[in-house]
Amino acid sequence: MQLSDFSYDLPEALIAHYPLAERSASRLLHLDQDGQYHDHQFTDILDLLNEGDVLILNDTKVMKARLKGKRASGGAIEVLVERLTSDRTAFCHIKASNTPKAGAKIFIGEDAIPATVQGRHENLFIVEFSQPILPILEQYGQLPIPPYFNREAEEIDRERYQTVFHDPDKLASVAAPTASLHFDEAMLEKLKAKGIEYHFVTLHVGAGTFLPVRVEKVETHVMHAEWCEVPEQTVEKIRAAKARGNQVVAVGTTATRALESAASAHGGELKAWSGDTQIFIYPGFAFKVVDRLITNFHLPESTLLMLVSALSSREHILSAYAHAVAEKYRFFSYGDAMLIDKLSAIKSA
Repeated sequence: MQLSDFSYDLPEALIAHYPLAERSASRLLHLDQDGQYHDHQFTDILDLLNEGDVLILNDTKVMKARLKGKRASGGAIEVLVERLTSDRTAFCHIKASNTPKAGAKIFIGEDAIPATVQGRHENLFIVEFSQPILPILEQYGQLPIPPYFNREAEEIDRERYQTVFHDPDKLASVAAPTASLHFDEAMLEKLKAKGIEYHFVTLHVGAGTFLPVRVEKVETHVMHAEWCEVPEQTVEKIRAAKARGNQVVAVGTTATRALESAASAHGGELKAWSGDTQIFIYPGFAFKVVDRLITNFHLPESTLLMLVSALSSREHILSAYAHAVAEKYRFFSYGDAMLIDKLSAIKSA
């Protein structure tokens, strides 16, 4: 497969730079198991799911991971904390006029809190802060909203770029699991009232989710690593749903990657698991857990577009996206949603 196989044309005007007034007010495009698509409102998800189905949500919380500061020379620098490795050290992306070397001093925020670049870890910098990192992020950090917003984080993002069900003790992501942003408390209550369960996994989203694929042959791409956890309670609920003939509906590509990583780690059988995952899901992948996926619209030539193409098919996804463009759906993190069914066995044969 070639990278260009996953390209499509998107007018700039369809990129959602801000959220709608209400989380659940977005539109929903349903791509069924036969590759047919149907226009809905997101609130119709209640009618498109069945009693006994299980939704799997990612309960991570987004850090205010973008820090601005200066180098010892006075030059501006931007630090994006990718992963905490202790209370004072982290793997980071650094944006500066010149690449800092090991031993370089940087100073964060108005109070010029010192930090030291210790070296490199793959494509990231190892940075040691002179104080605990989380309080620094809370005081000086900005939410690392996606680059295609073409703006700085604003007050509205403090609430709307977080899910309503995030676990405050799981403050470790640099991007939101955006499919979950459509769910508000009222929607979750209605799901429960219909007998639709929801349970949690954790995947701490890294900045690599925004990086472009830089190889032309898709199969040679190497995914960035992200930490995830699939707890035993969630595994038990999924097994019970499958046993009674219900479906497992992953909310977002991050929940999908967590579930399929846990199954892949155990030879295809879903078991409780935690660790780093570099799973790369593209057409030809055999899903072991996920039956349906609620997700947003994804960037052209992205690994996320490849993932949704694996669940349905590249042709069906691109056809549905062309329809979404024609019908002026809103795209990307603050945009509209899709419900994608796994391609039927007859269609995929």
